[in-house]
Amino acid sequence: MNKEITVDGVEYTLGNAIIKSTHLGFEDHGIMTFWLNLEYSSCTGQRAGGYSIDGSKGMDLITKILTIVGVKSWEELPGKYIRVYSTHIGVGAIFNILEDRGVWFKKHFEEAE
Repeated sequence: MNKEITVDGVEYTLGNAIIKSTHLGFEDHGIMTFWLNLEYSSCTGQRAGGYSIDGSKGMDLITKILTIVGVKSWEELPGKYIRVYSTHIGVGAIFNILEDRGVWFKKHFEEAE
């Protein structure tokens, strides 16, 4: 069951998703990045990520994602369920499916400045 919530003036849909596949590596312009390819119960999909993860804040984000999902390696992510705060243009945050632990992507990088 999806729920609408507003965070920092942006209206998000809170729902469950399964991580179908992932990418961790360089994109076309040589920027190190990640993607979580998600599928929702409505059989629609969306990708989370695309942030530059060069530097310590990027590695910290990767560590947070693994901890939130409850796995020890990036390769274990596909097939795991997560809670997702999303809009029609992107994913704002991911959370553990059962526990109240997660990360807001934009806020994570703003805290680094």
